[in-house]
Amino acid sequence: MCVSPVAGLHFHMQSDHAKCFHEELPKDTLVVGHFDAKQWDDPSRTFTSNPNVRIYISVEEVFDNYHRVVSQEGDAKGRFTFSAADSGEHRICFTPTNAGGLGGWLPNGDAIGNIKFELDMAIGETSQIESTDKDKIKDIQQRVKDLNSRLQDIRREQVFQREREAEFRDQSESTNARAVRWSLIQLAVLGVTCAWQLSHLRAFFIKQKLT
Repeated sequence: MCVSPVAGLHFHMQSDHAKCFHEELPKDTLVVGHFDAKQWDDPSRTFTSNPNVRIYISVEEVFDNYHRVVSQEGDAKGRFTFSAADSGEHRICFTPTNAGGLGGWLPNGDAIGNIKFELDMAIGETSQIESTDKDKIKDIQQRVKDLNSRLQDIRREQVFQREREAEFRDQSESTNARAVRWSLIQLAVLGVTCAWQLSHLRAFFIKQKLT
């Protein structure tokens, strides 16, 4: 079994100053990373989350004239994923920016200052981070299977209802056909009876005149 490397570390950064890592990746290698950037807070003397801090992530193919394959900006805490399209050296960079204004200044005039950037980066399909994602995918797949099963049940119920409707329709048509057939037979019997009665009355009148 191939054990994939997982890098868990933290480092300090300044606003608009990028921190880059170079990784030699084989083709089709999956890279999954989780990060959390916290700003130094003087009053509390601790690193705390700041909603104004944004993280810009870029991934470039060094072997292909630094062709950029990933460019995304998001919250100070999040994740990123990408797959190496070709084998070679890749440069992964993280840059803290300020959502409140340009030049690394917050709306109240305070600079972003020192940023503690925690990074867990896993390379390869058998990583722990990806296994968590696979569990989520399996859960989604199970839900999809449940929905498909329910759809199959609904389809079977619809087929059953159509068969019942077809059966009732055939019974109704058969009943109507029998009713029409009996009506025609009754009309024929009445016609024959009327003809016989007329013939009998005619013969009776003729016999009465002769006598």
